[in-house]
Amino acid sequence: MENDYTIVLGNREILSQICGTYDSNLKLIENYLGVPVFTRGNELSITDTRQEIREKFKFIIDSLCDEISENSNAGPELIESILNTAFFGSSAEKKFDAGKNAIVIPGSSRKIYPKTKNQCALIEAFRSKDLVFAVGPAGTGKTFLAVAQALSLLLNHKVNSIILTRPVVEAGENLGFLPGALEDKINPYLRPLYDSMNHCLTPEIVKKLQESGIIEVAPLAYMRGRSINNAAVILDEAQNTTGEQMKMFLTRLGENSKIFVTGDATQIDLPKKIPSGLVQALEILKDIPEISIVEMQNEDVVRSALVRKIVQAYENAETK
Repeated sequence: MENDYTIVLGNREILSQICGTYDSNLKLIENYLGVPVFTRGNELSITDTRQEIREKFKFIIDSLCDEISENSNAGPELIESILNTAFFGSSAEKKFDAGKNAIVIPGSSRKIYPKTKNQCALIEAFRSKDLVFAVGPAGTGKTFLAVAQALSLLLNHKVNSIILTRPVVEAGENLGFLPGALEDKINPYLRPLYDSMNHCLTPEIVKKLQESGIIEVAPLAYMRGRSINNAAVILDEAQNTTGEQMKMFLTRLGENSKIFVTGDATQIDLPKKIPSGLVQALEILKDIPEISIVEMQNEDVVRSALVRKIVQAYENAETK
């Protein structure tokens, strides 16, 4: 038809992967574009004269074909990644490249795709800067992406170790009251980091890396006096650092190391009279070009739709 815009694919196998099981992928694409997508032979087409829709359609299909050509499966995660992080508009505007922005971890059977524009920006920051602050609400993937990038650096032999740390600030509890050796005491506080690692690699590989000392657990207080070289360091729950702790930690950065700092300034557990080291650092360091600060928003919550609504409800209540 005259108004049809058609893309011819290399073969029906590519078409089948793009459509997905029971056309599940195709339905996601149709919902995003707001128009039906028709299949015929090895062709995909839409009936829409709007240039913007046609450009979006072409970009989505081209991106999927690029990924499939690299032996990737076009599952819902990849589809959603491309739909959520695509940049459209003028020809000069940057466009999202799903393959380029995915985190590839040797030994893992899957790529880690960003699911929002800010997640895409965060991955780019991890790659280009030695010190990155990832701040924002719970469920936005800050910690998970930091862990995935750290594992990618380690297993691609860009760094020799990963160091996990966080301030131990919990209501009504003290590190010294917990049973066991030092690692046993702090492990419960770092459970989210381990969960992220186990999502990226098998638990057996993670355990082996821990037992060999390649993945190190270190309470924040034990970082004083160290110079960290050839490592990827993740400071999680950084909103609970004091100003002194944050300065001490950041000045540990040595040769060929990267520091990823994650936190949520709305969930500070410090006594009210003690200012957050994360909040202070964001203000003090904001004008240093070698440091990247990526602020995640409510729309970046990917943990679940319900979590996104909870975060928004609390934010609305605080503004009243």
